[in-house]
Amino acid sequence: MLAANLPADQHGPVLEIGSGAGHCSQFVPDLITSEIFLCPGVQIVLDARQLPFASGSLRAIVMTDVLHHVPEVEHFLSEAARCLRKGGRILMVEPWVTSWSKFVYTHFHHEPFDPDARDWSFASEGPLSGANGAIPWILFVRDRKEFELRFELAIEQVRPFLPFRYLVSGGVSMRSLMPGFVHGAWAGFEDLLKSWWPNLGMFAFVSLRRR
Repeated sequence: MLAANLPADQHGPVLEIGSGAGHCSQFVPDLITSEIFLCPGVQIVLDARQLPFASGSLRAIVMTDVLHHVPEVEHFLSEAARCLRKGGRILMVEPWVTSWSKFVYTHFHHEPFDPDARDWSFASEGPLSGANGAIPWILFVRDRKEFELRFELAIEQVRPFLPFRYLVSGGVSMRSLMPGFVHGAWAGFEDLLKSWWPNLGMFAFVSLRRR
């Protein structure tokens, strides 16, 4: 999904923030992988709030389950806008606020999830020590007007999805209830409910474009 939405032209490198296990590099050639701390397969150790790249040098930034872990997220957004060339994109998959996800995240997930948070920051004592799973929704829906006024970033797409596969694959319980051979069946079942994804999606794909 991230690879399919990269800008069509090939000008400039693509940076992944929070590369973790490194799966994205299988889909994006010559991807620059990064993490907040040193781990196998990562090319650069960096803080998303201080990106070590020249202005206008990046074609895109991709990230999965990262934004809601970034304290002072406005610093990252300013840095990302600076580093992207005009027309470059930030592509991300993040937790999302729907009636279904709010129930699950609030009652069963270990990370904080507060759609009513007054600002975009949260307490943090070090890498991955803080979070608010509702931050993406707060930025791109609740506070959208303020976001678009403050940053040179246009919201191109917000697509909620993945209402059940995250749960049955162990996303909350850490115990998978979905053997690999039934993945296609679960994906097909979710597709049948696509019109309900805005109310059921646990995550959202978000595309931002540098104006």
